[in-house]
Amino acid sequence: MTLKETLASAYVVGRRDFTATVFSKTFLFFLVGPLIPLLFGFLFGGLGARAERNEAPPTVAVIAAPAEFALLDTARKRFAPLEEGRPMVLLKQVAPAGDTAAQRNRLLAAEEEKVLGVLEGGLKAPHFTGAVNADGRTVKQIALFVDEAQRLERGTPAASSGPPVRISLTDRSGGSLAFARTITARAGQFLVFFLTVFLAGMLLSQLIEEKSNKVIEVLAAAVPVDSIFVGKLFAMLAMSLLGISVWLTAGAIGAAFFLDQGLGSLPPPAVGWPVFLALGFLYYTTNYLLIGAVFLGIGAQASTVREVQTLSMPVTMAQVLLFGFATLGVGDPTSAEAIGAAVFPLSSPYAMIARAAEDGTLWPHLAALAWQLLWVVIIVRFSARLFRRSVLKSGPAFRWPWQKRAAA
Repeated sequence: MTLKETLASAYVVGRRDFTATVFSKTFLFFLVGPLIPLLFGFLFGGLGARAERNEAPPTVAVIAAPAEFALLDTARKRFAPLEEGRPMVLLKQVAPAGDTAAQRNRLLAAEEEKVLGVLEGGLKAPHFTGAVNADGRTVKQIALFVDEAQRLERGTPAASSGPPVRISLTDRSGGSLAFARTITARAGQFLVFFLTVFLAGMLLSQLIEEKSNKVIEVLAAAVPVDSIFVGKLFAMLAMSLLGISVWLTAGAIGAAFFLDQGLGSLPPPAVGWPVFLALGFLYYTTNYLLIGAVFLGIGAQASTVREVQTLSMPVTMAQVLLFGFATLGVGDPTSAEAIGAAVFPLSSPYAMIARAAEDGTLWPHLAALAWQLLWVVIIVRFSARLFRRSVLKSGPAFRWPWQKRAAA
């Protein structure tokens, strides 16, 4: 059978599978299922951010005279520009009243006061007591406030010890740009990995129904086994792309409604956003075809749903190992790890999407895409041959190399 006839048969098989899947009742649940946690994530994320903004900062009661408290409060105000969205400890003055220890215990025990700790002893012998971590933010901030207040009391504040620092701002630097692109590279890798793990696993059970009701013999007699594999592989790819488009649309709408500042933006990749997004789509496609072809070949050997469920754990762990191997080269696209991950076909999409974020050269991506598609053809042909000989019993029995040596 010619290549044109093989592709035509694959199109018929793929169209049948795609139509049967998309126009079924279960496909609606498949689309809606991931949207439910996404909806709750946006909802509770927005409520959590609002609650965090409304949450009162921790308060520390300061048992001190007005003059000493004024120095501490001035010191706190000097550090206020460092809050960065997380409010610093508030200081609340409490006038000394006789027994300081009893007053401290009363403040810590009073539920209506809601103080995190008590600072006593003034600036001569400061002593902080509170239910906090010894190395936490509260203790460090109190130590900074006391140290600055002591400088103010001596009349030699740090702010007047020399000329002010001149600051010149730049749009970027080599270090900051490289680090930012590393973040984008890892984000691209994770997105391709997550979508593939979430969607490609269904290919393990694609041939179970046909094998259980003996339809596979009729189908294999009508069209080549290669066409069956190619048709099912591309049908599931089209179904996954349809699902992703629905989820991305719903995610964008949810972000607009529930998040005040949207999803934010990642640092720009080396090839630019339009090319990076196009390469992301292409590498997801080739990654799905590569992993899916392997899964289809493995799942074709299973006879029952139980066997497919048994296979799901090792194949998922194999994907995790491939992803981990590809992450070794992030940050240095010319390293041996990065080149090795790009050459190995099953990790190549992960490595190359990271390279697109860190290196602006385009020709390696053309070579990588051709290399990955070549391996898709090889894996499909091998899986179809294995299925034909081991399941359909058509042609000589398939033997592994060590089985051939044992037979000889």
